[in-house]
Amino acid sequence: MDLSQTEEELMQHLWKLEKAFMKDLLDEYPEPKPAPTTVATLLKRMTEKGFVEYEQMGRSRQYYPLVRKSDYFSKHVNGLIKKFFDNSASQFASFFTSETDLSEAELKELKSIVEKEIERKHQ
Repeated sequence: MDLSQTEEELMQHLWKLEKAFMKDLLDEYPEPKPAPTTVATLLKRMTEKGFVEYEQMGRSRQYYPLVRKSDYFSKHVNGLIKKFFDNSASQFASFFTSETDLSEAELKELKSIVEKEIERKHQ
């Protein structure tokens, strides 16, 4: 199950904070901030979807993510590669490196990351 764009935005704040009360989450939003009832509704839906859980602390709830950001991102990147690049990571990499405005330094950093991963898998 996926998150809507507004749920994903809220999830980004929760991943950043790791644990948060409603007030903490509202503080993360730029002006104009969403209504507390809107954030409460989003949290309820995200809890029902299995992305968020909470601990009751008196009359307040402290929310925390059940899904790691890297797992969520990985699922979406893999889906993107499958859907738009015929399940070819090399086609995706070619598109990414040629169609984005990466500097030479960023391309060298990517190359270094790939080389380290190759070495790790070779061991």
